Amino acid sequence: MEHNLLVQTFAFATLFALLVFLYCVIWNRRRSSNPKRQPPEPAGSWPLIGHLRLLAGSKLPHIALANLADKYGPIFQIKMGVHPALVVSNWELAKECLAKNDKVFVNRPRTLAVEQLAYNSAMLGFSPYGPYWRELRKIVTLNLLSNHKVEQLKYVGIFEVRVAIRALHDKWKQTSRDVTSNGILVELKQWFGNINLNAIVRLVAGKALWEFYKEEKYDHCQTAIRSFFELFGAFTVSDMLPFLRWLDIGGYEKNMRRTAKQLDDIIQDWLEEHKRFRSSKKVNDQQDFIDTMLDILHVPQEKPSSFELDTIIKATCLAMILAGTDTTTVTLTWALSLLLNNRHVLKKALDELDTIVGKERLVDDSDMKNLVYLEAIIKEVMRLYPAAPLSLPREAISDCNISGYHVRAGTRLFVNVHKIHRDPHMWPDPFEFRPERFLTTHKHVDLRGQNFELIPFGGGKRICPGISFSLRIMVFTLANLLQTFEITTPSDKQVDLTERFRLTSMKDTPLEVILTPRLPDELYSDE
Repeated sequence: MEHNLLVQTFAFATLFALLVFLYCVIWNRRRSSNPKRQPPEPAGSWPLIGHLRLLAGSKLPHIALANLADKYGPIFQIKMGVHPALVVSNWELAKECLAKNDKVFVNRPRTLAVEQLAYNSAMLGFSPYGPYWRELRKIVTLNLLSNHKVEQLKYVGIFEVRVAIRALHDKWKQTSRDVTSNGILVELKQWFGNINLNAIVRLVAGKALWEFYKEEKYDHCQTAIRSFFELFGAFTVSDMLPFLRWLDIGGYEKNMRRTAKQLDDIIQDWLEEHKRFRSSKKVNDQQDFIDTMLDILHVPQEKPSSFELDTIIKATCLAMILAGTDTTTVTLTWALSLLLNNRHVLKKALDELDTIVGKERLVDDSDMKNLVYLEAIIKEVMRLYPAAPLSLPREAISDCNISGYHVRAGTRLFVNVHKIHRDPHMWPDPFEFRPERFLTTHKHVDLRGQNFELIPFGGGKRICPGISFSLRIMVFTLANLLQTFEITTPSDKQVDLTERFRLTSMKDTPLEVILTPRLPDELYSDE
């Protein structure tokens, strides 16, 4: 037995050494056969794994890459296992990649997570550029995320925010009867997540998640969504070294399959419910997005790809739910955290609300256009803590030239949004939380992909299509919370701003605050 184990170990070591040797030979030949000017490359690349060890430390990926940019410049190339990757860290280069060369960097790399969690590239956002992606994006934009549609469906977000505010007030009333306390302790990261999840599920499936499921199944759904983002943001060995996929190091593939099935089962149940309703020939006056997808795709000739119709619908609906929940929740959590650590900014926001809205009625959607300081706060939050500080990778479909450097087809592109948003040449005092800059010196800077100094939603063809929806619900939710409750931290402590990296970068610890009503009781029960 020991002899057999020794033989197997020796064989594996020999095979590994041979692979390293072949990799070095192929890499050197490729380098020597391509005399064109290459982007700078950090020292310390190892055979096979490349520069992965530089990203494997305690620093978050966008921080580690920002440190490399300080040393090697705003454009450099690293080897992520067998894949070359270009990293750009200033707005000029981001614009060159995402605008001028958008037709080159238009694809997403095919990864294990895309295969297992994104329905094998059927999910919008991870599908390759082409007729399927264009058709799906058009369906989503016109029927859910256009400015006109967002205006039509604004009542959904308003309703969920009102319900959540009323629940907080009811909890405060109940607590105030039981104990002699002026406030209640609430964890707001979860609270923000519940509002966003219920609002987007209502838009997609016709009912809020709390109307579909009771507590245990509700928690199960939230856990599956969290797992999706954890797994999608993980650096898996098989993505960097595909020949080691069979080992499933870390058990990522197994966990991805389990999470994918959990989410698919949930969406499948909703889809079957919609099909049963349609087959009963009942008329639905208020169609949700699943109804719309069924209407558009019910004719086989109109199917935009080889994917099954159910797969297309489930993948698209799940993409909307995931994107609409996590990024908005992350931004709102950072927003309140920064306000609590900068009480002078919080006071200005409250002064604006009291001046424009007052305390005799609840803030309404029609007030949003007048809350310019609150909008500036959201912009400043997304500058300092963009939900995706390191852009989702793209992949070059052909050779191109970036800033005088030759970039080969197949190279992955990472835009370090975190680094761009904290560039002192563009943002004076870049580490300070100062919303006033968006009312004065940077008043012209938009975040819809036109000004590459501020790209929390990305840019180019792959820019997030849900900008209008996201901004609307973020400002409305924050305005309602600030207007209705005095908010403090336990013992007036500073909020911990430690980050944790997933697919998005979120606050690592819970956001526990003490809430006390600041409006007359009757306002919390009126619509």
